[in-house]
Amino acid sequence: MTSSQAPSPLAPFKSVSYAGKSAGSRLIVTGAVHGNEVCGPLAIRRVMAEIDEGRLRIARGVLTLVPVCNALAHQRGTREGERNLNRALMPTPSPRQYEDHVANWLCPLLAQHEVLLDLHSFRMPGKPFVLVGPRDNTGAIEPFSQSAKEEALARRLGVDRAVDGWLATYARGVERRRAAAGPAVDSWDLNPRYGVGTTEYMRSQGGMALTLECGEHGDPRAPEVGYQAIRRTLAHLRLTDEVPPQEVRPIEALSIQEVVDKQHDDDSFVRDWQSFDRLRAGERIGTRADGQAVYAPADSWMLFPDGTARARDAWFYLAGASTRF
Repeated sequence: MTSSQAPSPLAPFKSVSYAGKSAGSRLIVTGAVHGNEVCGPLAIRRVMAEIDEGRLRIARGVLTLVPVCNALAHQRGTREGERNLNRALMPTPSPRQYEDHVANWLCPLLAQHEVLLDLHSFRMPGKPFVLVGPRDNTGAIEPFSQSAKEEALARRLGVDRAVDGWLATYARGVERRRAAAGPAVDSWDLNPRYGVGTTEYMRSQGGMALTLECGEHGDPRAPEVGYQAIRRTLAHLRLTDEVPPQEVRPIEALSIQEVVDKQHDDDSFVRDWQSFDRLRAGERIGTRADGQAVYAPADSWMLFPDGTARARDAWFYLAGASTRF
């Protein structure tokens, strides 16, 4: 390989913090947890430029901006570098993959803050939505006590669709995978904590967190959605002196209820499903490699369909209506 063909060296991990003169909330905003999701870096760098040029003033608290969390994946233009950074996110004393090193830097940084806004995008066309944490609970999966504050912030991001139920549903799916795999199989993707990403880790450290899905990867409107959400969050948390944003009402609320895995790499959908497609009870969704049909068990919504998933990975999720918002 010639020098002109060699990959560019990875930049060091980078975060930029701004502190106001007065005490206030500690907010962190992250982008490119998945490297091919560019709306976060674009939105965050726009805010950085406004602050650096004096057009936006942080009056109180601390704002930390991380335009690119996963530099390897971002440089490659891929979702992952060596693995999905947004799964099993936690520090490790024995890092083996690039994302392990990211986690050892990112997790302590998250723990220094009170609020996380994580900017993402998705593969298929669709409108933006926010992923919120669980209702207040003392359970083993994701105990939490700040759902009212999360919901208040979710209402002010500028989007009118909210989804919850991620980690609990993921953990139930893992239990089914473990039962199917048998006791002899021991791998990370069979651990209930495998579903932990940035927001789940943030909540485990006592903070609150929202994932904002800003739109389709290539939608030119997605960076604007992310930018407006950052500005709205700053005003809502009073880091700036701007007028706090009004609540978005009504908000369509859905709760993830079930995850369906691929059993074989050749399991296939009967059509190109998109997130939030409506499903009627008994509607055919796909076909297993052995010819068995897969049907919707009840009226529901399709979420996160992944025709490229491999056996034992999540194929799609089903959601139901929620009264939470």
